[in-house]
Amino acid sequence: MMGTFLSVQNTVLYILIAIIAVTLGIGVGIFIIREHYKKLGKTSNKIIEDAKLLAEENRKKEVLETKKELHLLKQDAEKEIRQLRSEADKEIKDKRKSANDLEQKLLQREERLDNRSTNLDKREETLNQKEQKIDQKKIDLEKQYSKVDELIEEQNRKLVEISGLKVEDAKKIILERVEEEMSLEISVAIKEAEEKTKVESKKKAQALLANAIQQYASEAVAEKTVSVVPLPNDEMKGRIIGREGRNIRAIEASTGVDLIIDDTPEAVVLSCFDPIRREIARRTLETLISDGRIQPSRIEELVNKYRKELDTELRETGEKAVFETGIGKVHPELIKLIGRLKFRTSYGQNALSHSLEVAYLTGKLAAEIGLNETLARRAGLLHDIGKAADHEMEGSHVEIGVELANRYHENEVVIDAIASHHGDKEPTSIIAQLVAAADTLSAARPGARSESLENYIKRLTQLEDICNDFKGVDKSYALQAGREIRILVKPEEVDDNTAHKLARDVRVKIENTLNYPGTIKVTVIREIRAQETAK
Repeated sequence: MMGTFLSVQNTVLYILIAIIAVTLGIGVGIFIIREHYKKLGKTSNKIIEDAKLLAEENRKKEVLETKKELHLLKQDAEKEIRQLRSEADKEIKDKRKSANDLEQKLLQREERLDNRSTNLDKREETLNQKEQKIDQKKIDLEKQYSKVDELIEEQNRKLVEISGLKVEDAKKIILERVEEEMSLEISVAIKEAEEKTKVESKKKAQALLANAIQQYASEAVAEKTVSVVPLPNDEMKGRIIGREGRNIRAIEASTGVDLIIDDTPEAVVLSCFDPIRREIARRTLETLISDGRIQPSRIEELVNKYRKELDTELRETGEKAVFETGIGKVHPELIKLIGRLKFRTSYGQNALSHSLEVAYLTGKLAAEIGLNETLARRAGLLHDIGKAADHEMEGSHVEIGVELANRYHENEVVIDAIASHHGDKEPTSIIAQLVAAADTLSAARPGARSESLENYIKRLTQLEDICNDFKGVDKSYALQAGREIRILVKPEEVDDNTAHKLARDVRVKIENTLNYPGTIKVTVIREIRAQETAK
C-alpha cells in the first residue's frame, strides 16, 4: 500500500515536472520567436531602405545616360544640319554660277544678234543700191541691144541685097560648111571618149572586184568527199563481207551504196552517185570497224541512227549558212537543200563553201555599186541550189535550181541569177550579172578547184591542139593554168581582119569541144618584123 502510494506520488511528480518543463519550453520558444521576428523586421526594413537607395541611384544613372544620348543625338543632328546646309549652299552657289554663265552667254548672243542685224541692215541697204544700179544698167543695155538689133537688121538687108541670098539659105550654107569641117574632129572626139570610157569603166570594174575580193578573203582549200574507208588490217574485209556475204548485202541494201572490196590493201571503196548515202555508209562502216560488231541487225540500227543524225546535221548546216549570210527567212526545204551542198563537190571544190563565197562576193559587189546587198547575198547563196538535188531530178543543176526556186516562191531576181549564172540565158538584172561574176571568181581563184596532174596536162594539150589545127597558126601557148590561150599566126597567111575571125572560130570550137571551169581568154597575135643590119 505504502509502495503503491509512493509510486503514484512519483508519477504525479514526474507529470508536474514534465508540465513545468513543457510550459518553460513553450515560454522560451515564444520568447525566441518574438526576438527572431523583431530581428526579421529590422532586416526587412533595412533591405527596403537599401532597395530604395539603389533604385534612386539607378534612376539617376539612367537619367544621366539619357541626357548624354540626347546630347550626342543633338550634336549629330546639328552636324548633319550643318552638312546639309553646306551642300545646299554649294548647290545654290553652283546654280547661281550656272545661271550667271547662261545669262552672260545670252547677253553675248543677244549682242551678236544685234551686230548681225545691224550688218544685215547695212548689207540690205548696199544691195538695194546695187540693185538700183543693175536696173539702170539693164535699161542702158536694153537700149544698146535695140540699137544693135537695128544695126544687125540693116546689115542683113544690105548682105541680102549684095549676095542675093535669103537669110535661111545663108544659114544652111554656113551650117553645112561647119559640119563638113568639124566632122573629122567630131569622130576623133567620139572615138577618144569611147576609149576613155572603156578604160575608166575597166579600171572601175577592176577596183570594185579587187575591193570585194579583199573584203572577203576565204581560205584557198578544196574539200573532197571521202570515198575510201581505211581498214586496220586485211582480215577486216572478210568480217565486212560476212558469212556467205550477208553483211555486205545488208550494208548495200540499207544504204544504197556499192562496196568495192578488191586487192587494195587495208581499204574499202564506197561507190554511189548520192553523196548523202555515201556519207551514211561511210559513218556506218567506220563505226562497225571500230566496235567490231558487224552483223545485219547492227548495220540496220547504225544506218537508221546516222540517217537521222545526218538529216539534223543538214538542217543545222543550212540554218547556219542562212544565219551567217543574213539573207532573212528561207523555206525549210531550201534550208535542208543548202545543207546538202556540204556533201557535194565540183572539180574538188565544196559546193557549200563555193556558194557561201559567191554570196559574200556578190554582196560586197552589190554594196559597192549601191544595190540591195541582202538580196544579192541571197541570190549568190542559192545560185547552185540545183546541185543538191541533181541526182534526184532530171535536167541540169540550172534547170533544177530554177524549178526549186519557183516551187518555193523565191524572188524573181534570185530566179534570174540561178537561170543565167552559166550563160544559159541573158540576165535581166544587175544582181544576176554580179552572181555570174562572183561565181567565176570563186571557181577561178588559186586553190579553189583541183584536178589531177594527168587531167591538167591533158586539158592544156587539147587546148593547144585545137588552136594548132587552124590554118595560118604558127604556134599556140596555154597560159595561166589554161585560163588563156595565145595564138601566134603567120602574118603572110593571116591578115588583121582574118585574125579577128580566127579568134572567134577558136573560141567557138573550145566551147563545143572542151569542158572547163570558168572562162578561157583567146588572144591572136599577128606580128611583122622588119630587120636590117647596118655595116
